[in-house]
Amino acid sequence: MTTTDWNTNIYGQAALEDRSAPRQRVNIPATLRPSGGKGFQTVVLDLSLGGFCANALQRMHTGNRCWLTLPGMEALQAEVVWWDSGRVGCAFANLLSPIVHDNILARYRGDGVFRRP
Repeated sequence: MTTTDWNTNIYGQAALEDRSAPRQRVNIPATLRPSGGKGFQTVVLDLSLGGFCANALQRMHTGNRCWLTLPGMEALQAEVVWWDSGRVGCAFANLLSPIVHDNILARYRGDGVFRRP
């Protein structure tokens, strides 16, 4: 499986510049690990092909790397874009595949309940 890199993909550049990738509200329990730090439990609040917003009570610094682990998936590398009042917005290092994105949305219909395919 190939991934799309933000730096080499025109869509990725546009999404990164104006953060225009469509977002879906979700409620997904996950683990978020900042670079050099210990992972902590979080809830992903919105998800797009390009990134996510999640709860993060500990301050996360813009530009730092982090890894998001959703149930049943490998960790996804991301970069912190913003942190404010216990929420963090991050851009994935590689765009999510539309198939993976749709699969995640199908499993979590906004209620935080994981559904096996």
